Amino acid sequence: MATLYSISDLAREFDLTTRAIRFYEDMGLLQPERSGPAGRNRVYSGRDRTRLKLTLRAKRLGLSLTEAKDLIDMYDSPRDTGPQLEKFLVVLADHKCQLEAQMAELQANLEEVKSHEKEARSLLSKQGGKTKGAKP
Repeated sequence: MATLYSISDLAREFDLTTRAIRFYEDMGLLQPERSGPAGRNRVYSGRDRTRLKLTLRAKRLGLSLTEAKDLIDMYDSPRDTGPQLEKFLVVLADHKCQLEAQMAELQANLEEVKSHEKEARSLLSKQGGKTKGAKP
């Protein structure tokens, strides 16, 4: 018999709020069965658990939930995995370019901060003052 999970089970396992899990459900990433009076209880399958795990991994990589859904949906289909892997590589390449651009911008900002810091220290030392709370 397949293992089934409640929303609380998944929230506890993945350290999420039940609200976050319901949001992923609204985005179409999870598709729990409904049980109980008026179908109020969500029952998640092993497939849902795996999809949640992959969604969180995609988020850690910085992918949008739409990108995550597109990729995860591709793996749900029984087709040849070649096109799926190619799509994944395109998404990763695009994301890598974005991260590299952000890193370059952060590095430039850091260099500018260091330059201003050096200039301020120099001006302060010319005035004979001390820097309070600043690192040398």
